[in-house]
Amino acid sequence: MSAPGQQERCAAVNQSDSDTHRTVRVDGHRVAYGSFGDPDGEPVVAFHGTPGSRAFGRFYNESARAHGVRVLAFSRPGYGESDAWPDYDASDTPRVVEALLADAGVDTAGLLAFSGGAAHALATAAAAPERVDGVTVVAGATPPGHVGDVPTVQRVLGGLAAHTPRLLGGLLRAQAWAAERNDPEFVAAQYTTDGTDHLPADVLDATRRDFLWALSSGADGIVRESAQAVREWPLTLHDVAADVRWLHGRDDTNAPLDAARSVVDALPNASLDVLDTDHLGAVAATRDRALARHA
Repeated sequence: MSAPGQQERCAAVNQSDSDTHRTVRVDGHRVAYGSFGDPDGEPVVAFHGTPGSRAFGRFYNESARAHGVRVLAFSRPGYGESDAWPDYDASDTPRVVEALLADAGVDTAGLLAFSGGAAHALATAAAAPERVDGVTVVAGATPPGHVGDVPTVQRVLGGLAAHTPRLLGGLLRAQAWAAERNDPEFVAAQYTTDGTDHLPADVLDATRRDFLWALSSGADGIVRESAQAVREWPLTLHDVAADVRWLHGRDDTNAPLDAARSVVDALPNASLDVLDTDHLGAVAATRDRALARHA
């Protein structure tokens, strides 16, 4: 049964999200993806944050057109139109990406990950190196073993997801209800350090759309990933042979910079660029740079 207001929220998001999408099936589960930017451009698979959805591709739509890049953004299971998949984790993502690339008629692609999408992009690079043309991580989340002090928000969400998942789901639905009725800054402020004045209007709008679309069919995805965020990743960083470029804000309180440094040091072929901004600001500041690399 849908939660009160959920059907109305879905309708509102559908009306504002006009891009077409396709679905692939992996282990019997439907996974939805959309295409953004230049339809004939160089392919880049985009991995949204937690929460997130295929609407994450909207962050890069204009930059992708300018650089001749085709962004393929998919909703991980439990987000948007993608089916719930209770035990899904980053080790399953390479099979999803294989199916997406096959459906899109693509042999190889660059990978672009934001925040909670980092583990999924790196797992794909480790499992299918022949399909990957480099990895770009923006404000990437990190495994707990590399974090000196896990941010309070992650600890709280992880604890709620593990012990009272229905309560967390209810809280998230309430947050989505409020996000739909407030200005875009309401959502974006969760991912910034000192307000949202440094963010352009299209980033604020895309953040709100991505958040609402992520929760448009329920909270299964974010509840599952919140529980996983405080566990070690199901991959070995040393197995990621691809060239990884990690772009991270100095003032990021959602994903601490020291943890990002530790992960980059553990990767065999990675570099770190530090920016004078915060978590969401890193996306806004690096859209052209991230896509130009894969053009």
